[in-house]
Amino acid sequence: MNGTLGSLSEVFWYEQAGLPLLLLLQLLPLFGAAVVFAFKERSTAVLAGKLFALAELLLAIVVVSRLQPTSAALQLAERFAPLAYHVGVDGVSLIFVLVAALLTFLMTLYGMSRGMISPGRLFAVLLLAEAGLVGMLVTLNVAWFAAFSALELWAVVYLLRRWASSHAETQALARFVQYQAFGWGLFAAGCVVLGWGHAEAHAGRWSFDLFDLIGAVPVGKFQTAAFYLLFYGLAVRTPLFPLHGWLPNMAQHGLIAVAPALMVGVKVGIYGMFRFVLPLTPVAVEYWQPYVVGFAGAGVFFTAALAFQQTNLRRLLAFAVVSHTSLLVIGVFSLHEAGIQGAMLLAANFGLAATGMWFIVGFVFRRTGTTELHELSGLFERIPFLAIAFLGFGLAIVGMPGTPGFDAAHLILEAAIDQFGALLTVATALGNVAAAGFLLWAFQRAFLSQAKSGAYDVDRTLPMEYVVCGIALAAMLAIGFFTEPWLHLTESASQAAAARFVR
Repeated sequence: MNGTLGSLSEVFWYEQAGLPLLLLLQLLPLFGAAVVFAFKERSTAVLAGKLFALAELLLAIVVVSRLQPTSAALQLAERFAPLAYHVGVDGVSLIFVLVAALLTFLMTLYGMSRGMISPGRLFAVLLLAEAGLVGMLVTLNVAWFAAFSALELWAVVYLLRRWASSHAETQALARFVQYQAFGWGLFAAGCVVLGWGHAEAHAGRWSFDLFDLIGAVPVGKFQTAAFYLLFYGLAVRTPLFPLHGWLPNMAQHGLIAVAPALMVGVKVGIYGMFRFVLPLTPVAVEYWQPYVVGFAGAGVFFTAALAFQQTNLRRLLAFAVVSHTSLLVIGVFSLHEAGIQGAMLLAANFGLAATGMWFIVGFVFRRTGTTELHELSGLFERIPFLAIAFLGFGLAIVGMPGTPGFDAAHLILEAAIDQFGALLTVATALGNVAAAGFLLWAFQRAFLSQAKSGAYDVDRTLPMEYVVCGIALAAMLAIGFFTEPWLHLTESASQAAAARFVR
């Protein structure tokens, strides 16, 4: 079933032709998880996990090829009324879907290169988490979004319990569950407020469908309540300062790369703000815009300052994530075409770069058994490729020319100076400079400093490590040097989102 859904109206129609690509995109990882789990821990399970992850990536590429990027419509629409199933994609959706599929495939390779226990079960849970991510990115129903979010969170909790790498994982897991349950509860309550508003306007008929809700946007205090609940629910998982308390502990004591990649490598919190918060609470968004941007601006500096105080590389990267997430929020809440488009591209860049850095930290931990900066030194001599990749990912995060972050950050700063003036824009740019400082400082401490006496005699880079980091680095640089197609892919959707706020 194929179709098109207008992004600025309730016009909706179908063409009975072709395969239900979006349904296949959601079911393939679920079917893969079942197959991998059935194979238990045999070598067949490992191979099947990789093949299903690769197949999902290839299917995502096929879906991108079917999209008409010049149209602002949500396309390839599918609907099944009895289950309130309703999906559709635009260029922004598919940017996130591609990142999710690529990172999941890389995580299957990473799991093998780290030699993690029970890889069959690990791959099954990874595929379940991918199904949750993809479901969130294609659904047009806020209740389904919440359900898919619960599926992904369950998978991450299972990963943290089963494959955590520290004896302090119990505390980290408890804090993660507390924060995420609270955030999910807020979002679910926001869904109820929206459904209630629709019922009040349509003779008691409840609906959580995006296009039904756009026709019955809550007014007054109800819209403010819906905005608060949806925004803060998404801000917890994004994570946005000051709701980031779960991430540093999870990064330090949890599964080194896989869990952080699932939670922050794919910025579904930012996507949720773009897809649901902006169109469904427009008046509240405009009213609270200065406060949201103010907190985000403060978060850039506050978390950068905290990053400089860290002695553990994993915690340092966690604070780097929070600092740069603030820049994404500034882009989205600029309510400006360039800012929204820049935020979407920067989210993709950030996912690849941050996940790549966490992969490398995992490889270092496998060799040394530590990520404490005062215990690491002279690693460049033994693992030069991983050191160069770490530097490349770090420079991408701070917007080095040749990476997607350069054009994306430029678009966000362009929107910021147009919407908020020079002061916030200069402050944000300086925060980005501070981020470059602490990432380069960490690189110097761990990789370039002179090897200490009695330092770890680490193994050379393994072939699979070349593959994992090489693919991530190549993908990031390819987008950086050939940014135009990706900007073209997201242009129409960004224009449509910003058009709601033009006066």
